[in-house]
Amino acid sequence: MYLMFLYLTLTLLNIFNVCTGDCGCQLNRNAKCTNEEQPHDKYSQALNDDENLKERADFDQTHMSLIEGATFEMGTDKPVFESDHEGPIRNITVSSFYLDKYEVSNKQFSKFIEETGYITEAEKFGDSFIFEMLVPESEREQYKDFRAVQAPWWIKMKGVTWKHPEGEGSTIDDRLDHPVIHVSWNDAQKYCNFVGKRLPTEAEWEMSCRAGLKQKLYPWGNKLNPKDQHWANIWQGDFPLTNTAEDGYLSTAPVDSFPPNKFGLHNMAGNVWEWTQDNWLNDPDAKVKKGGSYLCHESYCWRYRCAARSFNTKDSSAGNLGFRCAGDVKA
Repeated sequence: MYLMFLYLTLTLLNIFNVCTGDCGCQLNRNAKCTNEEQPHDKYSQALNDDENLKERADFDQTHMSLIEGATFEMGTDKPVFESDHEGPIRNITVSSFYLDKYEVSNKQFSKFIEETGYITEAEKFGDSFIFEMLVPESEREQYKDFRAVQAPWWIKMKGVTWKHPEGEGSTIDDRLDHPVIHVSWNDAQKYCNFVGKRLPTEAEWEMSCRAGLKQKLYPWGNKLNPKDQHWANIWQGDFPLTNTAEDGYLSTAPVDSFPPNKFGLHNMAGNVWEWTQDNWLNDPDAKVKKGGSYLCHESYCWRYRCAARSFNTKDSSAGNLGFRCAGDVKA
């Protein structure tokens, strides 16, 4: 029955294409698949030069960790997804910087909206992507023509925004401590600028995720559930049909959930994907995201590893996409 449904979906739907073989991690508003380039070109700082990122105001460091500058091994020689260019391992030197201990929450983003009147891109477009399981089963059939082609469990729904994460009838009143979602890279940039911060580079993000551990899979080591405890908000069960929510969460979790890594950073794996400054390959309209989300599972989208990476276009938004901010160390 499911195979028949999938076949019909793939045949009928052509609204939002994603790259072949994708699980929905690269869900974008356009259908463009970026051109590949050589690994040594991918992390050029020149790709990230932006005058808007260079002017910084003082920022509140209260809930940030100071990450001391260092040289670390970025990437992996055992890539899970070759097309994601997870390797090769290379030594990258990063200067000292600050990074938020937590993903930006609904409460924080609400304050930003209240003080600026900013309108997010999902609000301007009038829609965003929501995972099928978060829609009442009785209503799913009406969205059969609004699903991502390669990932039909994603529904493009009108009225879905950061403050209405499951549509017009939903609110964030009981999720103010959860990460803000349905925010584009452009939205995240605006917020970071407002608080005097910036988005982290991919290298900064990955060094922070590793927290001094060398070539480990996760922010805490290689074992997914140390001491038989859950250390991240990811998918448990048979993706995309059954989520047992053994970690306590079907969707997002509060930003301070689960043990922090050695740098004091929470949810560097799972919960929501996090935007970075970096361009994806040679496309300035596509940006790297890191960390995986509550929808990731080893059997299908094993991207909650520190070395894993994916992308979305700058104007894209979804129910598993958020961010945290970084800050420069002043001389």
